[in-house]
Amino acid sequence: MTTGFQPPPYPYDRLDPLKALAAAHEGGLVDLSVGTPCDPPSAAVVAALGASGAEAGYPTSIGSPAFRDAAIGWLHRRFGVDVSPTQVAACVGTKEFVASLPHLLRLRDPGRDTVLYPAVSYPSYAMGAELAGCRAVPVGVDDGWHVDLSTISADDAARALCLWVNTPANPTGAVDDLGAAAAWGRDHGVPVFSDECYVEFTWNGPGHTILEHGSDGLVAVHSLSKRSNMAGLRAGFYAGDDELVHYLSEVRKHAGLMMPGPVQLAASVALEDDAHVDEQRERYRERLDLLRGAFVEAGLDVPAPEGTFYLWVPAPGGDAWGLTERLAKETGVLVSPGEFYGADGGGHVRVAVVQPTATLERASRRIAKVSLG
Repeated sequence: MTTGFQPPPYPYDRLDPLKALAAAHEGGLVDLSVGTPCDPPSAAVVAALGASGAEAGYPTSIGSPAFRDAAIGWLHRRFGVDVSPTQVAACVGTKEFVASLPHLLRLRDPGRDTVLYPAVSYPSYAMGAELAGCRAVPVGVDDGWHVDLSTISADDAARALCLWVNTPANPTGAVDDLGAAAAWGRDHGVPVFSDECYVEFTWNGPGHTILEHGSDGLVAVHSLSKRSNMAGLRAGFYAGDDELVHYLSEVRKHAGLMMPGPVQLAASVALEDDAHVDEQRERYRERLDLLRGAFVEAGLDVPAPEGTFYLWVPAPGGDAWGLTERLAKETGVLVSPGEFYGADGGGHVRVAVVQPTATLERASRRIAKVSLG
């Protein structure tokens, strides 16, 4: 009988009984529980997948020169940030990077054992720490769901392998002060990793990267899953501090972590094109307004998110599972209880506007007809 690590149930698997309940609703299931893009990638991306000629050979782990140049060009075009080719490397989608980072950082600095991450956040920050045998220590958030760095104790800072920030934030949509995070990391000698996969969907002003505050001790992590509807292709990159990027890319090379060659070409094409992102941004803005209006009509006070394509909906009486079940049974809409993202999120549900607009219009009509307040 094993006494080692036993993985907990995958959060979204816990929704399976409610899927059947929602599917029984007249009109069927509308699944808004997982942030899986529903819109197709651009035609140019699809064409590039079959035109790379890279199928037979092993791809480079760090990413091809063309892919890294595309990432460098996008960072400059989008944020006015300049990095060198040695400061950028590919990853096989960013979830594997998030989950594997604590293990690699602990190899680099065995004297530290703590991963700091927002108390309400995507589960992989904490799970990556657990998988590495590290301490997963949540950082408190304020009333607006922004990370509150003042809640980090001196002991936790001294033991920290890294601080994760995620802005715009999944699930809350909050946009954090990346300058403050960069300053905190440098003051405490803690590398700061900034997960910026939703940056193209920033609603209150322009999107930002932590690399606007330099690169020393900082790494920005970017995904093409959301911005370019390429979740199935597993394409991403990380960029920033020379020493950190070099160390991580060398270790990952030994582990055989390689973005497939055809995907690297497709990702390069996607990074070089802004028009398809502009179109996707407008789709999500329309969908957020549509769903938010339905929840307000149903009696819930739902704030507009500062970013992302999620609504962070307060549950009446703080009963998130109760609201999740009511929505499944009475509207056929499946959402995620906030406890999936940390105990502090337990009084909310997350609604991902990741179905076609026509489907969301149907869901909105159902929601607006019930009294949820």
